[in-house]
Amino acid sequence: MARKLRELTAFMAVLLLSLVFTACSHSQSSSTYDRVKQTNTITWGMRADTRLFSMMDVDSSKATGFEVDLARAVTKQILGPKGKMKIEYISEKSRIMDLKIGNVDAVMATMTNTPDRRKIINFSDTYFMAGETLIVPKKSKLNSIKDFNNSKYSIAAVKGSTADSDVHKYAPKARVIFYDDYGSCYNALKAGKTNAMVSDNAVLAGLISDDKDKFKMLPDTFTVEPYGIGIKKGEDKFTAEVNQALKVLRKNGTYARLMKKWFNGVPGFNIKSSSRLKASE
Repeated sequence: MARKLRELTAFMAVLLLSLVFTACSHSQSSSTYDRVKQTNTITWGMRADTRLFSMMDVDSSKATGFEVDLARAVTKQILGPKGKMKIEYISEKSRIMDLKIGNVDAVMATMTNTPDRRKIINFSDTYFMAGETLIVPKKSKLNSIKDFNNSKYSIAAVKGSTADSDVHKYAPKARVIFYDDYGSCYNALKAGKTNAMVSDNAVLAGLISDDKDKFKMLPDTFTVEPYGIGIKKGEDKFTAEVNQALKVLRKNGTYARLMKKWFNGVPGFNIKSSSRLKASE
């Protein structure tokens, strides 16, 4: 009896390991495209702190903004009118890792399509053309990035961004101080801990929209920042579906309507310039 029990136990163990291996193999081989089609859901990685793009409403606990609306439109375009959109809130530091480990299917979070990032993830076509600049106190006499080329000046930047290298191209002596998110950067500026904050012009425009009497955005950008939707490396079929959806939304007027909804009348903001697919347009 004891021998039969041992044999049965060994058999069950082998069977269990086989099932686990099969499940893991199936999970690893399942593409993003197949998964979203099977579940009729696209899980988007988005920010909760980026006004105009994706900002959490404290009353409703839901995010609103241009990226939220655009992600919803892309979802419906790919999956049909009954397609579902799920949001997972991510940070600047975690967004690429969230893609890699499968926490999200796609990231739309003011992420610039750069050569270094293209080595590790896929990018969609450009859905927003931004450029880096600075916000400073209204009375500041610092009027360009080159004016900050002195070690006595400090600039707040978000961890995980390209701001450090971008700033030092034009102001190598400036001190860049990193904070976890946009809100922390802005609070540091308001508290006088830094002389300026650096980020993309559209992000900064959203931050100071309620404080235009206290802060100003410098008019000249010093980088070109094409935002793309991040997708796991190698998921070319899903990337093609996203690009086709963006193309249709531009053609049928949905994209233009959303740009106007969120950015029309924003001081220092040019909808035509930000709607470009390429910097040279």
